[in-house]
Amino acid sequence: MIRAGQLASLRAETPGLRDAAHGHVHLNHAGASLLPQAALDAIYAHLQLEQQVGPMDAAADVAEQLQQLRANLARLINAQPDEIALMRSGSDAFGSAFAAMPRLKHGDRILVGRQEWGGNLVNYQRAAQAAGASVDVIPCHADGSVDAGALANQIDAQVRLISLTWLPANGGLINDAVSVGKVAAAAGVPYLIDAGQALGQIPVDVQALQCDILKSAGRKHLRGPRGTGVLYVKRSFLSTLNPAWVDVASAPFSADGSALRDDARRFESSETAVALQLGLAESVRLALEIGVEQIALTTASLARTLRTRLAAIPGVRLHDLGSDEQRSGLVSFNLHGHDAAALKNELGRQGIHIGANGVAYTPLDMQARGLHSVARASLSYLNTVDDIEMLAQALERMSCLHAST
Repeated sequence: MIRAGQLASLRAETPGLRDAAHGHVHLNHAGASLLPQAALDAIYAHLQLEQQVGPMDAAADVAEQLQQLRANLARLINAQPDEIALMRSGSDAFGSAFAAMPRLKHGDRILVGRQEWGGNLVNYQRAAQAAGASVDVIPCHADGSVDAGALANQIDAQVRLISLTWLPANGGLINDAVSVGKVAAAAGVPYLIDAGQALGQIPVDVQALQCDILKSAGRKHLRGPRGTGVLYVKRSFLSTLNPAWVDVASAPFSADGSALRDDARRFESSETAVALQLGLAESVRLALEIGVEQIALTTASLARTLRTRLAAIPGVRLHDLGSDEQRSGLVSFNLHGHDAAALKNELGRQGIHIGANGVAYTPLDMQARGLHSVARASLSYLNTVDDIEMLAQALERMSCLHAST
């Protein structure tokens, strides 16, 4: 757990929390967390350097720092630096990797978890429709989590990919990504993990996960800038991937056309926001310094407190799946008589910032549960019990007001 003194220091070094004393509460870390001052300083410093020497020379000056970022990201997920590509977003990472896979053929199958992120799912469905392939859903346990045993029974010679959104965007479920990895490895089927809500919130070990590809945005629990992303590609899987496009960074010109990089940087572009990557570098360094294990314990403890507090409010209904013993810092709920988006906006006017997810975010799961939308409070180790109480009291006031009308 993060100690009180350490938390006070971390909050003081977060410019976005300087208004906390005036009622500003950030509970949307799953959407985008708050940058540490060190990340902002790194961004500003590089922009100033670009002004002085130009973007090209400035990028050359920090090449070693970017390589250190790859090394630190590799350390964060127990990979090798040459398995890490720096991307512009989680969607950029996913799209680049999926487009590089062999094209689907008639009768091929992709297996996905019920909570698959909508952006991933629509790409799978479009590719499957064009090829005469199919996207099939892995059955769930009673608590909504993916059933690895049922997955094993689904696999046949036509399965080309297993895809899992590890921590879904619409609630606290933590899927058993390790068990899915064991099934995929035993069957020799490529395995892709969307770790957008995992990276920076819980420990990530790609060796234990046995995944071939893992992707994440940098702006969520890692506390990096928007416009950054991370792509991991297992070294032994790289040769199966042929990028849809390349440039002078990912495939330096050669007479025989065989210059495609032999590491994950075959997915990078020479045109990138270096300043944002240097901001991400500071955020990753901070996560390593704190320790993701400590971050996970602190976030889980806060989430348990929030769920208990919300459950006691009349009119509030929790919508989190998964087991009571293990849930993420994403807490989904609805307040009777209030649309989730309208609730989000009203709380925002009170200085309490949460998220609201519609069907498009996790369409298979939302439709299966008959949910139109959910409000979502997503916690970070930066939050406090006082933040939770401010949200709870605001919801109590709104619940009482609705009951009296």
